[in-house]
Amino acid sequence: MAVEFMETLNENISANTGLSPNTLFTLFATGVTVYYMVSVFFRGSSDHHQQHTPMSSEEEEVQSRSMASSSSSSSHSLKYEVFLSFRGEDTRKNFVDHLYEDLVQQGIHTYKDDETLPRGESIGPTLLKAIQESRIALVVFSPNYADSSWCLDELACIMECRDTSRQIVMPVFYHVNPSDVRNQKGKYGKAFSKHERKNKQKVESWRNALEKAGNLSGWVINDTQNSYEAKCIKEIVDTISKSLPTLTTNANKKLIGIEARLRDLKSKLKIGSDGVHMVGIWGVGGGGKTTLASAAYAELSHQFEGHCFLQNIREESNKHGLEKLQEKILSLVLKTKDIVVGSEIEGRSMIERKLRSKRVLVVLDDVDNVKQLEELAGAHDWFGEGSRIIITTRDEHLLSTRYADEVYEVSLLSHDEAMELFRRHAYRKDKPIEDYEMLSKEAVSYADGLPLALEVLGSFLYDKNKDEWKCALARLKDIPDDEVTKRLKISYDGLTADQKVLFLDIACFFRGESKEEAMKVLDACDLHPGIGIKVLVQKSLIKVDSDGDFEMHDLIEEMAHNIVRGEHPKNPEKHSRILKEEDLAYLCDMGADAPPMETEVLLYNEHPRLSDVVANMKKLRWIRLDDYPASSFPSNFQPKELGYLELHKSQQKELWHGYKSLPNLKFLNLEGSCNLIKTPDFEGLPCLERLILEDCKSLEEIHPSIGYHKRLVFVDMSYCSGLKRFPPIIEMKKLETLDLSYCSKLQEFPDIQSNKVLDLSLNNFSTLPSGISRLPGLKLLNLSHCINLVEFPDLPSSIAILRAEGCPSLEIVRDLSDYKWLWKVSLLGVVKLNKRVLLSMLEENAVKDRFMSVLLPVVEPSSIYTKLVTLQLPHNCY
Repeated sequence: MAVEFMETLNENISANTGLSPNTLFTLFATGVTVYYMVSVFFRGSSDHHQQHTPMSSEEEEVQSRSMASSSSSSSHSLKYEVFLSFRGEDTRKNFVDHLYEDLVQQGIHTYKDDETLPRGESIGPTLLKAIQESRIALVVFSPNYADSSWCLDELACIMECRDTSRQIVMPVFYHVNPSDVRNQKGKYGKAFSKHERKNKQKVESWRNALEKAGNLSGWVINDTQNSYEAKCIKEIVDTISKSLPTLTTNANKKLIGIEARLRDLKSKLKIGSDGVHMVGIWGVGGGGKTTLASAAYAELSHQFEGHCFLQNIREESNKHGLEKLQEKILSLVLKTKDIVVGSEIEGRSMIERKLRSKRVLVVLDDVDNVKQLEELAGAHDWFGEGSRIIITTRDEHLLSTRYADEVYEVSLLSHDEAMELFRRHAYRKDKPIEDYEMLSKEAVSYADGLPLALEVLGSFLYDKNKDEWKCALARLKDIPDDEVTKRLKISYDGLTADQKVLFLDIACFFRGESKEEAMKVLDACDLHPGIGIKVLVQKSLIKVDSDGDFEMHDLIEEMAHNIVRGEHPKNPEKHSRILKEEDLAYLCDMGADAPPMETEVLLYNEHPRLSDVVANMKKLRWIRLDDYPASSFPSNFQPKELGYLELHKSQQKELWHGYKSLPNLKFLNLEGSCNLIKTPDFEGLPCLERLILEDCKSLEEIHPSIGYHKRLVFVDMSYCSGLKRFPPIIEMKKLETLDLSYCSKLQEFPDIQSNKVLDLSLNNFSTLPSGISRLPGLKLLNLSHCINLVEFPDLPSSIAILRAEGCPSLEIVRDLSDYKWLWKVSLLGVVKLNKRVLLSMLEENAVKDRFMSVLLPVVEPSSIYTKLVTLQLPHNCY
C-alpha cells in the first residue's frame, strides 16, 4: 500500500506542479519536502480558480539540481559507504547475500534494505534518503530487476545522485546482458511493455536511467564470463575498498589549523564545476603542503571515479624513474595491477588514452622538476571532464608555467596554532605544564610557525626535564636540528652554483635590508640578481616584503649559516663568509701569521689589525667597511675576484700606493672619506661602472685616466668642496651621469666629449665650455642655483629638458625655439628675462606645431613673492 500511495501521489503532484516524476522522486527524500509538496497538491486540487504554469525544461533542470544540492547539503554527512540495489527474489539468498557478507567483513558500512530498515518503518523516503547518504551505489542488475517499479525508482534516484552529488555508481550484470539493460531488450523489454500501461509518466526517466547505467563499466557474471562468483565478489570488494578515502574527515579535524586552509584550497579547486582544473600548493619545506593535500584528498576522493596520491615524486623519480610513477598512477586510478610501462613516451600515451574519459582526482606530491609534470600530467585534456589535479612543490616557477590554473601559498601556523601543535608533541597535552610555559614559548618562537620544526622539536623534548629543555634550546641557536635542516636544504640543493652564492649572500648579510641597495652589490659580483632573486622567491627560500626588503624564515637563515660553517665550524679562516665579529677578531689577532683564507665577503666594522690580514683574503668578492684606518691597502692586496668595494668614512689619504690591478671591480664607493686627497689610477680598474666620491672634502687630485675610462656609467663627486679641476672627459663613451654639485671651488668645468644626464647645479662657474654642444646624447641639463652663471652656451641639438632655477646672474638673450626636442624649460628665479625673446620663442613653437612648457617668475621690486603675468600668445598657439 505504501508503494501504491507514493506512486499515485507522485503522479498527481506531477500533473499539478509541472515537475517531472524524477525530480519529485528526489524531493521525496526528506519528510519536510514531502509535507510541503503534499500540502501544495491538496491546496491546488481544491482551489479550481488557481492554475499552475508548467516550467520550461531548462527551469526544471535548474530547480531539480538546486533542490538536490540543497537537500544534500542540509542533510547529515554521508552515513554509508555502499548502497546495495538489487531485486530480492533473484539474488537476496545467494549472490547478494555473499557480497554483503564480504563487504561487512572488510569493514565497509553497507546499506541493504532488509538488513538495515527497522521494523514497521515506511521504506519509501527512508530508502531514498539512504541512497543520498551513500558514497557508492552498487547496482546488481538481475533478470527480473526491471519487473519492479520500486527497483527502477531506486535506480532513477541513484543516477540522479551521480549527476548532482558525484555519487559513484558500480553496476553488476548478473546473468543479464548489458545491452539488454541499456536498450531494454529481452526480459527488460517485456517488463517495460507492462510499465507502459501502468506507469507511463515514469517510463521515460526509467529508460534514461537504465541507458546511463548500462553504459557504465562494471562486472558481467554469467555461465561463460566470471562464472566463479566468489572470485568475482572478491574483486568487487577489493575495488570498492580502494575507492574509499584513505583518511576520514574526522582525522582531518584533528589536524591543527587545517580547516581554514582546507576551505581556501577547496575554493580554488572549484569542486563541482565543469572542466579540468589544476591547482598548485606552494610553500617552504616542512610548511604543511603534503598535509594539506592529504586532507583534501581524504575529503574529496570519494567524489571521483578514480583517484590516486603519488607521494615523494622528487625522491621516487630519482630512485625508480618516471616510468614506475606512470605505472602507479594508472594502477591506482584504474584499480588494476597488470599495467607495465615500457618507456616514458609510452606512459604518457597510456595515461592520456586511459584517463581522458574518467573524472579523476590526482595528487602529485613534492614535484621539483617540470619534466615530472610533463610525464605525469602533461595537459588538461589527458583527464576527463570534472577532474582535479593537485600539485605540491617548493618551486613556484613550476606552477607558473602552463600547468597550474591557480596557486595556493600555504601559510605557516599562527602563534596559537603553533603552541597547540608543540604541546601535543612535547607533553602530549593541550594545556601547558606548570613551569614549562616560558620554555614552550621560546621553542615555538624558534620554530616560527614551521610545522615540521614544531613536531621535531616537541618530540625531542618529550619526557625531558627542565634543565634538558634549557640545554637543548641553547644548543639549537648554534647548531640547528639535523632533520629540520635536511628537509629545508632540499630547495638549496636544487639551485645552480651562482644561485647558491646569491642565496648565501642574501641570507648572511641582507635579511631586513633593501633589495634595491643589495642589488648594487650582488650585480657588481656578477651574480645576476635580476633573475636569481626571482628563482629564490619561487623556491620559498626568501621573500621581498611590502617595503622592498629581503625577508626569510629564521630556520632558513640558520640553515644558510650552517652551510657557510660547513665541516669547520670552529675554523673561521675556512669559512666563505665572516658571520660574527668575534670570528673577524680571531682572524685579525693572527696577524701576519694568518694562513690563506677562504673569505669571500668582508662586512663588519673596522678592526685595528685588519690591514695585517686582508692581504691573505685572496678570494674576496666584496668588501663593505666603516671607518677604515689611515693605512693604505698593502701592496700584496690583490683580490682578483673583487667586484664591490665600499669604505664608508675611511681615514685613508689614498687607497693604495701606485698602480693596482683589480680586473673585476665594478663598484667603488668611498663616500665620506674626509682625508682622501687623490683617487687611484683608473687604468687598473677596467670594469669600473660606478664611482662614488661624495663628501670627500679633501679630494684635490683626480687621476687623469678617468677621462679615458670606457666603462664608467655613473660618477658622483658632489660635496667635494676642495676639488678645483676635473680632467677632460675624452673617451667616457658610457658615461650617463656626472654629479659635481656643491663643488664650490671648481674653477672651470671640464671639456666633455661624452653622453649623459648632466647635473651641474650649485656650482660657482660663470660660463660653460663650448664643448658641451658636442654631447649628441645629452637630454637633461641642470644648472640650477649656479649663482654666477651669466649665459648659456650653445646646447646640443638633443637637449629636451633645461633647468636653470635660482640663477640671478643669468641673462636669457638666446631664442631657445631652435632646439626642436626641447619641451621643458624652468627659469624660476631668473630675473634678467628678455620679453621679446620669450614671445619669439612661443610664437616659433606655435608655428612649428610644437609643445613647450616654460616656468617663469616675475619678481616685484618691493616683494619677494612671485605673481601671475599675462602674455598675449600667438593666435595659432594652443
